[in-house]
Amino acid sequence: MAEPSSLVHYRQHAGDYDASAQRTMALRRRTIAMLALQPGDWVLDVGCGTGLSFSWLLDAIGPGGALIGVEQSPDMLALARRRIATAGWNNVTLIEAAAEVVVLPRAVDAVLFNYTHDVIRSRAALDNLFRQAVAGARVAVAGIKHPPRWLDPFRLYRRFKSRGCYDTTEGLDAPWDRLQELVPDLQVESTLWGTGFIAWGRYRGVSPE
Repeated sequence: MAEPSSLVHYRQHAGDYDASAQRTMALRRRTIAMLALQPGDWVLDVGCGTGLSFSWLLDAIGPGGALIGVEQSPDMLALARRRIATAGWNNVTLIEAAAEVVVLPRAVDAVLFNYTHDVIRSRAALDNLFRQAVAGARVAVAGIKHPPRWLDPFRLYRRFKSRGCYDTTEGLDAPWDRLQELVPDLQVESTLWGTGFIAWGRYRGVSPE
């Protein structure tokens, strides 16, 4: 079975990821703020990559909270482990697994999706993750999308910029629509001249037993 192109991409570019992500760091921080995290919360960072969101998440939940980072790329996860060791954080759990099958140590109060297009387009992944979230869990998302049709050159630019980072470009007109089935109050705002978006809301489901 062929390896997903995204895993190949991040094996080749894991070392460059932090530098390439700098242009969207303000957007990342704003998305995290939409989670309205509280001290003691358990928060899930889906597709956590090298852990660029960790410091802000941990500042919000404090030493009494816990952060779970899920990442499928072993190369990205190795850098996240290094970041944790350097900072001396002791309330972070990293799990190398696909979102469709990951098992969390307990139900989470908040879920962050930062540029995880493949995950939010996978019903199996969303169902698995939200089965392990409390009812009313806060959700925040940042991601890519197509700009309006009248900006066709930017639609081509979006496909070019995201090549290799994701295994599908399906659903770029409304990447959040499957997530909206689980988070019906999801609010969506266009960003980056229409080539990106942020969204936030609360999971409507029933808490896991």
